[in-house]
Amino acid sequence: MKHFARLPAAGLAVALFLTTAAQALTPTQALELLDQYYLDPLPEAAFHQTDVAGIIRTLNDPYTQYFTSEEYNAFLSSLTDTEQVGAGISIQLTDGGLLVLQVLPGSAAEAGGLEAGDIITAIDGRSLEGLDLNQAASLLTGQAGTSFQVTYLRDGESHTVTLTRRAFVVLTAHSELWEDHIGYLSCSAFGPETAGHVQEGLETYASQADHWIMDLRGNGGGEVNAALNTLSYFTGPSDRFIYMLSRGGTVIAQGSQSSQLTDAPLIVLTDGNSASASELFASVIRDTGSGLLVGGRTYGKGVAQIIINGGTNPAYFPDGDALKLTAYRFFSPAGTSNDTIGVMPHLLLDPSLSEEAAVLLSSPEPQGDTSGTLRIDLNGAWYIDLDQACSDSYRAVFTALLEALPDGVLLRQGTGTGWASTTAASVAASCGLSDYVHRGFSDTAQSPYADEIGLLATYGVVLGGGDGTYHPAESLTRGQLCTLLAQALNCNLATGESAFTDVSMDAWYGPAVNALAALGLVNGVGGGRFAPDDPVSHEQFITILARLGLRLDLELIQTWKDRPEEATAGYDTYASWAWESVWLMDQGNESLLWAPPAEIQPSGVTTREEAAALTCSLLCRLNLLPDLV
Repeated sequence: MKHFARLPAAGLAVALFLTTAAQALTPTQALELLDQYYLDPLPEAAFHQTDVAGIIRTLNDPYTQYFTSEEYNAFLSSLTDTEQVGAGISIQLTDGGLLVLQVLPGSAAEAGGLEAGDIITAIDGRSLEGLDLNQAASLLTGQAGTSFQVTYLRDGESHTVTLTRRAFVVLTAHSELWEDHIGYLSCSAFGPETAGHVQEGLETYASQADHWIMDLRGNGGGEVNAALNTLSYFTGPSDRFIYMLSRGGTVIAQGSQSSQLTDAPLIVLTDGNSASASELFASVIRDTGSGLLVGGRTYGKGVAQIIINGGTNPAYFPDGDALKLTAYRFFSPAGTSNDTIGVMPHLLLDPSLSEEAAVLLSSPEPQGDTSGTLRIDLNGAWYIDLDQACSDSYRAVFTALLEALPDGVLLRQGTGTGWASTTAASVAASCGLSDYVHRGFSDTAQSPYADEIGLLATYGVVLGGGDGTYHPAESLTRGQLCTLLAQALNCNLATGESAFTDVSMDAWYGPAVNALAALGLVNGVGGGRFAPDDPVSHEQFITILARLGLRLDLELIQTWKDRPEEATAGYDTYASWAWESVWLMDQGNESLLWAPPAEIQPSGVTTREEAAALTCSLLCRLNLLPDLV
C-alpha cells in the first residue's frame, strides 16, 4: 500500500533538507570530521573549498549533508510517528481519482464512513482531474475543526459526505488482518517506534495469521538497529544480520537478540523506493531463507551514515545542528552489497500488482486433497488456490506472477493425492490466460548458456533486440558491454558532459559508458578515448567483472586482500594486467568463468552469450539472483 509521503531517512529525498542557511560548523571542522570518519578518501578539491556546502559538493555523495537545527529536527521527525491534521486516509493517485488504501482508526474519514477501495473524485466540488498526488492530498489537510465535502465512488455509485478535519497519528508501521488469515504489516520507515508497532501487530493477530506480508514499498530506510530488531521477530536472534565495512577495511558484524515472534511464512513487498534499512531487511530475509521477496528491484543504497551532533561533539555543534556523513558500506549475511545494484526480488513484477500477488501466494497448505492447488518452491513452499487465481479478479495478477517465475523453479500442480511437475506456460494455458508471455528469447535454445540467458531475461538484467531475440553468438563491443552492465547494475545513467572525446552523451551507449566509468568498472584506451565500437576481449571482460565482484562481495574483497604471491601462476597466456582478475574469478570448484582459463582465448572477442554466462555466474554467486542454473 502507498502511504502519505514521508521523508526517507537515508537519502532518497535528502535534497529536501539542503538549504542555503548560515552554517555554524566551520570548513576546518567539517574537513577534520570528514577526514576522520568518511568512507572514502576525500578528493583534493575538498581541501580548497571555502565553505561547508562546497566541501560536501566535492564528495558527490547525496547522503552526506549538514543539517541546521531546524533541518535536523525535521530529519529526526521523518523517522517517528507523526501527528497530522486532515481526513486520516492513506491514498494512491489513479486515473479515476484518489484511491483510498487505508482509513486510519479514529480519523475524520472513519467517522464519515469512508472505506478502503473508495475512489475520491472531488473535494469541495473541485474535480481532482489534472492534479498530482501532493496537490490532491493538500486539499484534504487544513486546520482542525474545519469541514469539507468529499465526493467518492463506491461500487460505481457516487456519494458525497462532509468531513471535519481532526488530528491523527501516522505510524511508521501498522498492521491489519486480511481475508481472516493473512497478517499485513506496512512499514514506511524504520524508527524508534517501528519494532514496537510490528511486535504489537504480530501479537495481536498471532492466533489468526497463517501468513504475513511485510510491505516495504516506499520505505526509504531509517535506523539500522530498528531494522535489525524488527528482522529478528521473523528470523530469530542472530549476531550477524549485517556486516559493516569501514574506510580502514575493518569489518563489523551487527545483529539483534530480540526473540522470534512468528514462524509463519513471510512475503516482503519492495519497489524502487525501498532503500537503505529496508534493503537491509529484504536482503536478510532473502539470505536466511526466511521469506519471499515480491515486487520491484530496490533503490540500491548500500552505504550507511553516522550522525555527529551536539551529543557526540558539543564543541562543534553547540546550536542543535548536525553532520550526517557516509561512514560504512554494508553487506548482507551472504556478504553481498546492494549498493547501486539494489536487492532483486524473487518474483520481479510491477509493484502495484505485488499486493494481490502476495495474497495469492498466501493460500494455506492443503491438508489431504491437493487438487486445485499450485505449489511453488522458491525460498520456501508457496501455495496458490487456482480457482481464486483464475478468477476475473485475479487473472491479470496471476498472469504477471507466472511470467515472473524463473524457468528453474520447481512448479507442481496438485493431483488430489500428490503433486505433478508442471510449467508456468502449461498453467497459464489451462487457466486460459491468453496474455501470458514468457520472458525468454526465441533464439537462445541452441546456446550452451541458454539457461543463464533465460535467468537474466526473467529478472530484466539483459534486454534483447526488441523483437524477442538475443543474438547470443554475436560479438560484444565496448559500448554494448557498458549498456549490458548498466542494465545489470540498475545504475543511474550519467548526465552532463562525457568523460571521453569519442563518446557522445547523445549516443545510445553514451550515458551507460560514462556511468560505468564513474563507478571505476571501465577505463578508456588512452588519449581521452574510449573506443566504444571496438570488440571486448575475453581478458578485458573478465577484468571488468572482477572489478564488479570486488565492489559487491565481501568474500571476494577478502580473497583479493589475502591473495598469495603465486596467484598469477598458470595464466601466462593472458596479459599481465589481467592475471590477478582471472585468478580471482577462477577459484577452484567455485570458478565463475564459463570455461577453464586455458580453454579461453584471452584476446578472443567476447560473445553476448559468454557475457551472459559470466554475468549470471557472478550475480548468482552474490545471491543477487537465485542459483537455478
